[in-house]
Amino acid sequence: MNGRPVPDDFYEVAKPRLYGRIGRELRVARHVLDIGCGACELTEFLARGYHQDVTGVDVSSESFPRRARCTTSGRVRCVCRDARQLDFIKDEKIDAVVTMWALHEMTYPLEILSEAWRVLRPGGEILIVDFPRDSLAQRLWNETYCRPDELAEMLRETHFSLIRSRAIERGQILWAKGYRPEAIADRKRPAAPSAEKRLTKT
Repeated sequence: MNGRPVPDDFYEVAKPRLYGRIGRELRVARHVLDIGCGACELTEFLARGYHQDVTGVDVSSESFPRRARCTTSGRVRCVCRDARQLDFIKDEKIDAVVTMWALHEMTYPLEILSEAWRVLRPGGEILIVDFPRDSLAQRLWNETYCRPDELAEMLRETHFSLIRSRAIERGQILWAKGYRPEAIADRKRPAAPSAEKRLTKT
C-alpha cells in the first residue's frame, strides 16, 4: 500500500484490468472451467478474447445470460450446479480452473478444490482471484476472507503443487495459483476433506 485512500468503486474499476490479467495467465488453456461464474462475464470474456471453450458453473442460474444475448454461445456453457459435484465433467478433461470473487462465498471450499483437482488434467492450473482479509471488501461487505498464506494452505491440503499466493492491486486482491502435479506418483485423487477440515462461514 502506498498510503493513498482506496475508493469505494475500486473493484469495479479494476475488473477489466483483472480480466485481462486472468486471460493472459490462462491463455494457453483450451478448456477452462469457471467456478462461481455468476453472470458469466468472465466466462464470455475468455471465450471471446482467447477463443477458449469455457464452462461456467454456479449454484444459481438467475444471472446467467440469455442464449439470445450470448455472442459466444458456441464456446460458452453455463451450468447450474453445486461445484462439489461436477459429475458432468470427466476426470482430467480441463486445462485450467478459475474462480473470481467467489471462493469466500463457498461453505465447503476444500471439497470444491478437490473436485477442481479431479477435473484438471495433470499439469493443469487453478487460479483463484478473491478478496483478502483486511481489504476494502472487508469494510464494504464485512464477509469472511482468507489471508494469502491461508489460501496457500488450502491448496496444499487439496494436493496442488507449485503454489503461489499473494495480494496484488494495492493489497486489495488475493491472487493464488497452483497446479495439478504431472508426476504419476502424485496423480492419485486426494481423499475428500474430513468434516473437521471443512470451512464454514462465520
